Amino acid sequence: MLFSDFKKNIHIIQKTRLGGIKEQFQVAPNYRKQYDLKKIKAKNPTKSSVLIILFPNSTGQTSFVLTKRANYDGHHSKQISFPGGKQNLNDKNLLETALRETHEEIGLEIKPETIFKKLTEVFIPVSNFIVQPFLALLNYEPHYTTNYEVDAVFTPSLDDILQLKNQKITQVKTSDGKTVETPYFALNKEIVWGATAMMLSELRHLILKAQ
Repeated sequence: MLFSDFKKNIHIIQKTRLGGIKEQFQVAPNYRKQYDLKKIKAKNPTKSSVLIILFPNSTGQTSFVLTKRANYDGHHSKQISFPGGKQNLNDKNLLETALRETHEEIGLEIKPETIFKKLTEVFIPVSNFIVQPFLALLNYEPHYTTNYEVDAVFTPSLDDILQLKNQKITQVKTSDGKTVETPYFALNKEIVWGATAMMLSELRHLILKAQ
């Protein structure tokens, strides 16, 4: 999708109702589907947030930013995610958390005025996090300076999530050693599953509804 066309639809996207859990669950592993809003609230999850940064690539197509986590002793080692992280005591709100974490992880100073919509929160059972995604729009292709948390940055095209051929099913090993079957997006030769895929599924819903 050309970035110029995407920008023309921003006002429609802003008014479009979110797909919520229904759209998230289109690409969620089955074990995720046991967690309804009541069960999530009862677990008192840790609040966090991420940025979904959309921008024009070198050919004028709309792309977005994903990171591959570094190898570390933790739940999300080597997984694909959006820049962001846990809210800390000094953050005024979850948007400030996402902006701060994005700057720390990939060196981008994103202005609050670039944010044009929030997606539905996503619960991550293994770490008991609840993640608020924010959509940000840049009019240029950014350059990145990664910190120790990030192994690599890659930038798929928005068309990659709109094409059904890139949604597949595979088996993955979770951080607790279990093997589960899950839908995923095949993006830049990476398996994008779990919370990140669930956010992308809702984003896809918005884009298609706005066309």
